Amino acid sequence: MDKLDGIVELNQLKAETYINETDEVNHLTATTYNSGFQEAHDTYNALSAASDGNIYYILSSDQIHVGGKMYLYNPRTDKTEFLGDLTEICGEKDQMFIPQGKSHARFFERNGKLYFSTHVGYYELINGMDRLPVNPPSGYKLYPGGHILSYDMQTREFENLALVPNGEGMVSMTMDRDRGHIFGISWPKGNFIHYDIEKNELKDLGRTSGNGEGGEPGDDFRSLCRSLVVDPSDGTVHFSTSEGDIFSYNPEEGRINKLENVNLRLDYFGKYDPTRPGSMGYNWRKVFWYKPEGLAYGVHGNSGYLFKFDPKKSKIELVRRITSEPSAKSGMFDQFSYGYLGFQLGPDGKTIYYLTGGPVYIDGKRVTGQTEIAKGAAKGLENLHLVTYNIPEGIYQDHGPIFYPNGDRPLYVNSIAVGQRGEVYALARVTENDFTRTDLIKIADPFNKS
Repeated sequence: MDKLDGIVELNQLKAETYINETDEVNHLTATTYNSGFQEAHDTYNALSAASDGNIYYILSSDQIHVGGKMYLYNPRTDKTEFLGDLTEICGEKDQMFIPQGKSHARFFERNGKLYFSTHVGYYELINGMDRLPVNPPSGYKLYPGGHILSYDMQTREFENLALVPNGEGMVSMTMDRDRGHIFGISWPKGNFIHYDIEKNELKDLGRTSGNGEGGEPGDDFRSLCRSLVVDPSDGTVHFSTSEGDIFSYNPEEGRINKLENVNLRLDYFGKYDPTRPGSMGYNWRKVFWYKPEGLAYGVHGNSGYLFKFDPKKSKIELVRRITSEPSAKSGMFDQFSYGYLGFQLGPDGKTIYYLTGGPVYIDGKRVTGQTEIAKGAAKGLENLHLVTYNIPEGIYQDHGPIFYPNGDRPLYVNSIAVGQRGEVYALARVTENDFTRTDLIKIADPFNKS
């Protein structure tokens, strides 16, 4: 049995435990898929629905001998298909580099191609923290840096576009689809990266926050922003820092600017020491642009507050807490130390879909985990809930916890995609035959009860 973080054993508390403790019988069932990658590890963000109707995803690896792998799922045939190994796609096969272990970004579609980036998946434990390796295993070379890649959905050809400088991975990425600009933040130091597709030009604008996650706790350590957002009206991209500041970058100006009259240091988000690992601090967890209102919607990870960010008015406005109903009633933060990345606008263009946590109760008592943890990880066992929020109508709905047919819970879910028919996809831990892997799961359209 894979006992990652000690949570798999607790997960044997089946769905019946939840139902008996809460007297609630409404829950969702997730179908699991086997992509054929037994080493697949926890995966963040790397899942998207494309215009061809397919679902594209990357399964991560934390092993030295194997890289991450890209797949597609075809809803029409109900089949998954292997597309490529990230290390091979990057042209590094047989070069004995630490492999391209994962992608930490969604796919961004432009002119029939999907754009994405790669990240390191194999870490070195230094002073109790997962770090970019400085002492590679015997026979291996240091990580060469992440890549910016494209995939042509018609020809099925990959193109290696650019290499992230300084041997760092790409921990977050977004794209201005109209102008062909890719923006990202590197890991661990947190440099801001700008790549112009048309010019085939990459710029490194330097550090975004302290020494990033390569810094020393209590000093120059800073958790890095995992989500950037582009204002399509002028191509300006925005990102946050763990101190709660918001920065902007416009390619025409070519410099990073701090927004002076707005920040994320809100009492409702909680109190944080940005120099300490174990949370995202005042960073927003996930954010997207909402064209009808000409502003961004985001979620703060630990508190679960939904907010609106208007960069032109330099204004942050809280909407409501968008956690699950049991979580909101408990008054406690969710168990995942960074909050959840499964937050996205649905295909109707007006409904937010959010995969978030919900407390587990045993004998009437809430299951609690560790009080602190020095990385992004689950501090204890939680249920996974699907929450939706209709923006123009202001309608919040918790559709209930999600379970597999055998009663197990999906764990470590930090991704989401919504298909053309309203079905919801995620990448989650799946345990079969006493072995745990990460793989694709599917939940039927929560609004179609027929």
